[in-house]
Amino acid sequence: MRFDGKAAIITGAASPIGKAIVDRLAGGGAKLVMADVDDEALTQAIAGHAPGAFPFVGDLSDQETAEQLVGAARKEFGRVDILINNAGGGVISETKDHTPDTVRRTVDRNLWTAIWCTLPVLPMMVEQNYGRIVNIGADSVRNGLWMHAVYNAAKGGVHAMVTGIAREYAQYDITANVVAPSMVETPLVSEERRKGNPWVAKMESVIPKGRPAFPAEVASMVAYLALDEAAFVTGQVISVNGGSTML
Repeated sequence: MRFDGKAAIITGAASPIGKAIVDRLAGGGAKLVMADVDDEALTQAIAGHAPGAFPFVGDLSDQETAEQLVGAARKEFGRVDILINNAGGGVISETKDHTPDTVRRTVDRNLWTAIWCTLPVLPMMVEQNYGRIVNIGADSVRNGLWMHAVYNAAKGGVHAMVTGIAREYAQYDITANVVAPSMVETPLVSEERRKGNPWVAKMESVIPKGRPAFPAEVASMVAYLALDEAAFVTGQVISVNGGSTML
């Protein structure tokens, strides 16, 4: 997978999925802007995965901060070819236990980050007649999961926004897609499994493969959609889910 000469923004770059995406794109020769809200984690991610990457620290649920990110990328590289909206997180809880604060945090981290980062890159991509936008969604939007109603509301918006972008900007060779993972093997999941948390087994029970996705498996699909050769794939939600939803 070659990205020689392409400039890419990866949000949530210090997360497990983010670092796996960085490995794929950096390994293919892309020039990277790695963005994350956690300064220390981002510094470690850059050192371990893409020492030449340009760092950006900030809360991308804030419109001005997201615009600053895109502006910094343009100043550094002159263009943005690829945007990976991977920033996320949120509060997974029984729906009845959510509060205005937990709802706001969940929507901010997932939906607003994607919207505010996408809007300022579109004029640039139109101008250069090229762009690849990939959002990280969630298979739970399709299959339903315990304690995921609010999270699904946020990620559902992340899914839905690509259809409008895909149709509106196809003429400019701009594609917009979603990669929707099922449960992903992160340090948190591994730790909860080690402690015997029944929540882990319950979530795994809906996956025919019997395990979570590895970050690299999610990143491989993201990287494909960011390629030139994926030009005819747009407006799609592609699950990387071990079969937890089919068709």
